[in-house]
Amino acid sequence: MHRYSWDDLKFVLAVADTGTISAAARLLGVNHATVLRRIANFEEEHGAPVFERQSHGYSLLEDKAGVIEAAREAQEAIFSVAQRMQGRADAISGVVRLSSTDTFCQAVLPEFVKLMTEVNPELEIELLCSNDYADFARLEADIAVRPALKLPEVLRGEAVGFLGFGVYVRPDMATEETRWLGLQGALKRSAAARWLEEETAGRPNVFGAQADSFLVLRALALQGLGQALLPCCLGDEASGLVRQTGPLEGARVSIWVLTHKDRRMTPRLREVQRRLCAFLRAESLRLSGEDIAD
Repeated sequence: MHRYSWDDLKFVLAVADTGTISAAARLLGVNHATVLRRIANFEEEHGAPVFERQSHGYSLLEDKAGVIEAAREAQEAIFSVAQRMQGRADAISGVVRLSSTDTFCQAVLPEFVKLMTEVNPELEIELLCSNDYADFARLEADIAVRPALKLPEVLRGEAVGFLGFGVYVRPDMATEETRWLGLQGALKRSAAARWLEEETAGRPNVFGAQADSFLVLRALALQGLGQALLPCCLGDEASGLVRQTGPLEGARVSIWVLTHKDRRMTPRLREVQRRLCAFLRAESLRLSGEDIAD
């Protein structure tokens, strides 16, 4: 009977999630050759390929979808053990890991961290910046702030307001011919991306540049490379940009304060979460863009 190794299985899952060897290597913090070797090991041990090698990346073979589903179940089970073990140590730890997008980490949460640590000098907050959901199964964060249309089943959360969006451009570039700045990466799955897709549908050569970060899009707009759809809390604070329109009903999205549903919430984590929700509600007008709405 085979003694299956989670180590090989996690490489298979990483390639399935990312679609390429190089992206899987970055995700796992290893080199390209290691991923190739682990995938080959797995396929050799089990006597069948899992992926079809194509010019643009690796595609999961249709009859192996069940393999990936089982791999995810194994992943959840393994990391659930780690979560429960970690929960026992939470009471003696002074660290709270708070994850959010680069927009919130840059424009919103530093003030909250300052307020919390000033009145609680024994508290240490790690602010983790990512435009994708923090992987709570891997214990990367205790609490997350995320704008989202819907939540993964493994998360639970409380909606604390809305993130509003507007169209921003440099004053000297505000003409009908101004090209757009496009959304890439994780931003392509956002409500803002859907609004922009509808706005630009059927128009050729509409994008001057694209990026996977609203901070980068703001910087590009400041360089005069096009008009950008930005969170109002970023665009309104850029002295070199003017808001053309917004907040836009079709682009706004709920702001959630999230935890993993299996995470044991210590009194310290509950208190940080409670104060974070109160802080974000107090900032609701700025976050929604309605504080200077026409």
